Amino acid sequence: MQQRMNNRGFTLIEIMVVIAILALLAALVAPKIIGRSDDAKIADTKVQIKNLETALKLYKLDNGAYPSTEQGLAALVAKPTVGVIPKNYKAEGYLESKKVPQDPWGNDFAYLAPGEHGDYDLCSYGADGAKGGEGKNADICSWNLQ
Repeated sequence: MQQRMNNRGFTLIEIMVVIAILALLAALVAPKIIGRSDDAKIADTKVQIKNLETALKLYKLDNGAYPSTEQGLAALVAKPTVGVIPKNYKAEGYLESKKVPQDPWGNDFAYLAPGEHGDYDLCSYGADGAKGGEGKNADICSWNLQ
């Protein structure tokens, strides 16, 4: 009895066609995905500012005032030792992470209390880390979140 070998497989041309199609798809899709990373960082910054605002409100609820500019956002993770020392400070602090986050570009948030736009001003200066700018370099601040 003669066994018939079934030599089924892909030819070189079929493989080359698949690779060409994948390359074409990558060329079309990659620029759209790469451009979205800045949008994601901006959205993440807005969420971080909202979380910091919540922690600042809890701090004020316990202590009657927001941390001063001198105390800064560090007052949310460790009891301040300068300025007005809070009397009802929560031992575990006000941020779950136990550290003050940086914005997605690796810069510290700017905090001013009392602020020019309310009780406090909280900002990320965007990708360039400098005040002002447009696009990905635009400031993202607590008083103009959308």
